[in-house]
Amino acid sequence: MKTINIGSTGLSAPQNGFGALPIQRISKDDAVYLLHKAYDGGIRFIDTAYVYTDSEEKLGAAFGGRWNDIILTTKCMAGDTETFWNQLHESLRRLQKDCIDVYQFHNPSFVPKPGDETGLYDAMLQAKEQGKIRFIGITNHRADVASEAVASGLYDTLQFPFSYLATERDLALAEQTREAGMALIAMKALSGGLITNSAAAFAFISQFDHVMPIWGVQRESELDEFLSYMDNPPAMTEEMRALIEHDKAELAGDFCRGCGYCMPCPQGIEINTCARASLLLRRSPTANLLSESGQEMMRKIEDCIECRKCTEKCPYGLDTPALLKKNYQDYKEVLAGKPL
Repeated sequence: MKTINIGSTGLSAPQNGFGALPIQRISKDDAVYLLHKAYDGGIRFIDTAYVYTDSEEKLGAAFGGRWNDIILTTKCMAGDTETFWNQLHESLRRLQKDCIDVYQFHNPSFVPKPGDETGLYDAMLQAKEQGKIRFIGITNHRADVASEAVASGLYDTLQFPFSYLATERDLALAEQTREAGMALIAMKALSGGLITNSAAAFAFISQFDHVMPIWGVQRESELDEFLSYMDNPPAMTEEMRALIEHDKAELAGDFCRGCGYCMPCPQGIEINTCARASLLLRRSPTANLLSESGQEMMRKIEDCIECRKCTEKCPYGLDTPALLKKNYQDYKEVLAGKPL
């Protein structure tokens, strides 16, 4: 397993990061067990966020007092300086940590800059001067905002969706970060579960020496899979290239990435699952989605009033109501025994 530099920060870690969003869905004891196993297996880069409910608290329970050789990134979702400071201080308390290695603006719709009317970037600088954070990052799902952040020269890291389903624009953004000396933290490196071959996903990412993948881990079997790559990292083969090209052809065009920024739906539709049902049925185990509760979830699509609030919030510009209708039609055909 190669060790990579985190941009120009001077920090480095094995190119195999732990995404701690999913541990909010498991018990504290189970989360601590997974985190300790990840550490013992050699993982040294962990990403979380203030808004991931109790993820930070579980990390604090696992590593409070022993953060020395772990690179920790977390995020604030603040629109004003008061909220910024409240979230920063609360994150430090939860994590049982005095200083956050990389503190990131969490998917803002604009690029915070010094002297702007929000004061957010100036607060970041003040927090850095106070020793509460070491480096400043930004996360985004909007390519134009992400590109502007890189071009600004104000950020040490960019977190952005990046996988072997990357578009030409995504690949150009990755090159932009490399040229700028920034680290690209790759979220959704399995594209929200649509990529089922983790070895191919890993091999693709490993081609980029400035990209740190953060694999979302909830189950021990998932962690074991990624830990197995520490000693035997998958290399890109012709077979993997063929698989990747097949997947890119199958998933070309507009599809829901499952990011969840369209939520909540005023009609209670679980958009980030329902709008991907067709792909999930083709590519993932189907038992849960076709269960009675899965059918009830999908029937909620019938309640859509096309208010288009989801479309307004979608960072990918998708026509979400149309996607929901198409996925519901495919779903009903599968229930009727017809192949997709």
